[in-house]
Parts: sequence; structure tokens; C-alpha cells
Amino acid sequence: MCRVLAYIGPEIPLENLLLKPENSLINQTLDPERHPQLQLAGWGFGAWSEHFLNPDKPFVYHRPMAAFYDDNVTKIVPHLRANTMLAHVRAGDANEEAVLADENCHPFAYKGTRWLIAQNGELPHWKILQRELLQHCKDEYLEQMSGTTDTEFLYVLLLSLLEGDSNQEVQRAFEEMLTLIVQAMKALDYVALTKLKLALVSPNRIVGVNVGAGHQGETAPVGDWRELRKAEPGTEDFALGMLLEPMYMLLGRDFQDRGTYEFEQCTLEEATSAIFASEPLTENADDWVELEYGDIVFLEKDGENITRTVNRLQV
Repeated sequence: MCRVLAYIGPEIPLENLLLKPENSLINQTLDPERHPQLQLAGWGFGAWSEHFLNPDKPFVYHRPMAAFYDDNVTKIVPHLRANTMLAHVRAGDANEEAVLADENCHPFAYKGTRWLIAQNGELPHWKILQRELLQHCKDEYLEQMSGTTDTEFLYVLLLSLLEGDSNQEVQRAFEEMLTLIVQAMKALDYVALTKLKLALVSPNRIVGVNVGAGHQGETAPVGDWRELRKAEPGTEDFALGMLLEPMYMLLGRDFQDRGTYEFEQCTLEEATSAIFASEPLTENADDWVELEYGDIVFLEKDGENITRTVNRLQV
């Protein structure tokens, strides 16, 4: 699957997030710690900065090639700063039938909303499931859909279900989205393991979601992800382990420009920055807080500090 990285906090050079760390998102293209696939099917990022001409709109960049092979990386990224960022590298097999195009690279950004979305996940048979799900999608978002990915369709569906931007309304939209997906899979007899590990980002906010459904469409599958991940890639046990695997958060202050994703350690109440990622990005994984399967996290910059709220999704 793909890799996701989100950041909120004080304005910092974007290269400190995307280029300089040894385990940077660019380097994960070739060497993701916890996934067997190379990330060769494209990459992109969206960022907000108070120094942009329009600080309320994100700078969004996509390119349908491996990030390490993109000659624009070292030409663009070192010139940008950001206080909010969402970046993504897209996995791909040599025999995959994925369409490599700008329109299929995350993060996705539509008019009429401040939310960007990217995910490390998969909605199998999503094109067929549209037979049930399209009735819940609003025209204003369907008209903007230009790619051929499950993530963009999930973006359309989620935006259509959102009734507001509060934490409660966002959580309800995710709960309803998964409920509708499972109902559609069962109605059309296309039940399959579904992994939705999403980052939804707007200025100074990160919403992280780790949810899905098991091989029989159950939303609360059981298993020890560490043991399941010991199975052979491509097996049902391995796929279930990837579904149940956590996502990760790192909170702190004074982001250190030392070639690593490190903060000065502090109490949660003192934290001024946060990173949300697909895997721990420092040598000491114990510094990272796990977002367990079935949970949603709300990270928000409130003044100089970061607030963190973790809830259990009710599906």
C-alpha cells in the first residue's frame, strides 16, 4: 500500500519534512519500513503557508512517477515553507493495472472544500460498488472527479456525507461512509477486505482514520497484527495484519533540523507540532503514539499548542 505523511505546527522548510530526514517520504519510495511494495506509481503533496500569496488555499503538486526520480523535487521543495502539509507516495507493482496520471496522484483537492485527502488503503471493486454508493454522492463533487482511483471516489463520498467541519460531524461522516460501503458490498455480493487508513487535512488540522472491514465484511475483525504480518505477502493473514496495523503520531515542539523526524520532547499540553504517518519515522519507535484499528484522531493547532482527541468509531 501507499505511504502518508501529514504535519501541522509552526512554519518550517518543506524540505525538512520531505527531503532531509533519512527516512523521508521520498526515501520511503524505495525503502518503506513496513511494506513490501515499492512506491513507484506517483507522489504529491499539498501545503498551506502564511507566506503564500493566498494563504487560505493549498499549494498542491502531483507527478505520476517515483518521487526519487522526479527532477522537480529539488527544484521546488527547498523553496517552500509550510505550517500544514499532507504528502503521499503511491505504491505500484510491475504488473499493476493502475493508470499513472496526475489525476490519480494524492492528495486530492476539490473546489468548495478546504479538506485534502490521501490514504494508505484500498476499496476493492469500488467501480462496481458505485451502483449502490452513487446515490449518496453530491453532483458538485462528482463533477470534479477526474481520476480513476478508489481514494478519489471515497473523497467524493465523504465530502457528500459531511454536514459540517466539527469533529463530531467529521466522525459521523466517516462512520456513515464505512456503513454504506459494507452494506453495498453485501448487497452486490462483493464482500472483500477493505482497508481505509486515511488522512484528512485542512489548515492547522489533521484527521487520521484507521478503519475498514475484514474478509467477510466484518468491521471489527480479530487478530494480532504483529503475528499476522509474519505470514507470506499476498496471503489472507498478511492482508488482515496490514488492516489491523496501527498508524502513528508524533507530537512535540521545536522540530529539529538534524536529518530526522525528531521533536524536543515535552508533555502533550506543551506540544506545538504533530506528525501523522503510516509508520514510525525515527529509530525510537516508542516515541510514536499508535492510532489503533477502529480509531479516529483529531489533531488541531490551538494557538501555539496542539490538541489531540482520539475516539472509537461506532460502526
